[in-house]
Amino acid sequence: MTRTRASVRPRDTLAPPSEAELVADARAGHEPAVRELIRRLNPRLFRVARGILASDSEAEDVVQETYVTAFTRLGDFKGRARFSTWITRIAMNCARVRLRKARPQEEYDTVQDRDAADVLAFPGQHQELPEAALGRAQLRGLLEAAIAELPSDLRLPFLLHEVDGLKIREIARDVGLKPITVRTRLFRARRRLRDRLNSRLEDGFTSAFPFDGARCARLADRVSARIRYAADGGWIDTSG
Repeated sequence: MTRTRASVRPRDTLAPPSEAELVADARAGHEPAVRELIRRLNPRLFRVARGILASDSEAEDVVQETYVTAFTRLGDFKGRARFSTWITRIAMNCARVRLRKARPQEEYDTVQDRDAADVLAFPGQHQELPEAALGRAQLRGLLEAAIAELPSDLRLPFLLHEVDGLKIREIARDVGLKPITVRTRLFRARRRLRDRLNSRLEDGFTSAFPFDGARCARLADRVSARIRYAADGGWIDTSG
């Protein structure tokens, strides 16, 4: 995208443009409108793609393809639904197509790697992705904090049972309680943890699979590098 056109209509500079106004500007070849639509839609489209695909990198690739498809086919958007709804459907279709293409290869790999469990894994051979390690650490921290808030009479049997793997009768013997008392305390501990975790997770759902900041800007740059506005034909994909 090498050329920037002026917005098709003057606006109150204090009011952010609506989605419809941005789409109208994008139809006219206004690059900042394209970038603003990408910025606004990135979180939704990434979560949609990530909900279908197994990795962040696959989802990010699908989001990029979604934008290229949508902007090069803006003529197909008739405005009967919101642009965000229309492009979300494109993202879902792109993700499902990618998933279908990946499945035959996955089945082939499963056959080829049937004896993979017998192969000695050397240290560092299967490194955990940084984002996966971070997510696991955050989840562990959330669990540990919730367990720490349990009263000691519930926390001790819970840790002995869930972490150390002791049976109820073993816990009863070691701490001097009746098995029915241990069972009751485990039930109460699990219920409290469930309620505590549900409360904290509900607060965090809105930030699940974030896609913003520098990551968002890089994707906008990649999309911009792939599409170019032609006055007689709208946005075209220059990669093919």
